Amino acid sequence: MGIGSEEAIRQLRALMDHVEEQLKCTFQNVHQGYLTETLERFLKAREWNITKAHKMLVDCLNWRVDNEIDMMLTKPIVPVDVYRAIRDSQLIGLSGYSREGLPVFAIGVGLSTFDKASVNYYVQSHIQINEYRDRIVLPSASKKYGRPITTCVKVLDMTGLKLSALSQIKLLTIISTIDDLNYPEKTNTYFIVNVPYIFSSCWKVVKPLLQERTRKKIQVLSGSGRDELLKIMDYSSLPHFCKREGSGSNRHSSNGAESCYSLDHPFHQQLYNHIKQQAVQESSRPIKQGSVHVSLPESAAEGNDIVKTIELELHKYGNGNGNGNGNGLSNSLGSLKI
Repeated sequence: MGIGSEEAIRQLRALMDHVEEQLKCTFQNVHQGYLTETLERFLKAREWNITKAHKMLVDCLNWRVDNEIDMMLTKPIVPVDVYRAIRDSQLIGLSGYSREGLPVFAIGVGLSTFDKASVNYYVQSHIQINEYRDRIVLPSASKKYGRPITTCVKVLDMTGLKLSALSQIKLLTIISTIDDLNYPEKTNTYFIVNVPYIFSSCWKVVKPLLQERTRKKIQVLSGSGRDELLKIMDYSSLPHFCKREGSGSNRHSSNGAESCYSLDHPFHQQLYNHIKQQAVQESSRPIKQGSVHVSLPESAAEGNDIVKTIELELHKYGNGNGNGNGNGLSNSLGSLKI
């Protein structure tokens, strides 16, 4: 970190000393004691412009207060059958840790259907995973490794990715924008595996639209990416869809490997049990059914440009091949601006 960076962090810290008390309270849940690293993330997200980073951070804190984000880990999705359906259609899980101690999150981009619950349920689930990562997983990793660990690694599985069905764009753009505005710079590296031809084709068009700092984070690997990923993590931390030499996976498991997407996986069991326990401690009343409603942001201009470009490219590809079924490609590419 250069002198200029240190001065920018110092100035932003001084500005944050003057925010109102309720914002300071929620800010503690954001930085978890790692204030410098948190200020640096928001500065990076606004190209080290102190004024813009300050506005972004204050807007984030106001969003947290207005939507009671600090209480999100006290609001379990019940009954459990609803939560299991969400887990089976919003494929994400913690498969392990890199050798440097960064959590490894696996995401089944191609096989996620987002068709078992309402938008509000999926948004609630996504924010709960973010909050559990930032308030439980990352602080625990920092303590274990004896240094600040404030980012993660994501492995995106493109198995099952098909053409043109753009029905999930709205939901994925909402989730992407929530992350972009309120959880910036939380991903150290994106590894994209099991890539079909259509992704490669669109990637060439989308890549120039991404900010340089985002492009540098993305690595498109050959096949399942196993050999490359083993350079940074042990075999036990590989996502289940990477524990094979060729490409391809399914939403549950492959070759007997445990799927980290499943509600039965230790990560999701710990997450769900934590939320239920916090709910009991917070209130003696029975847990209410129904989703939490969070104010949904307008998507950023960059994200809109990317989505429009992907849609045009997909329609051209679809018209040329006469193929109009499938799901999800535009979502996967559009979300890479985080």
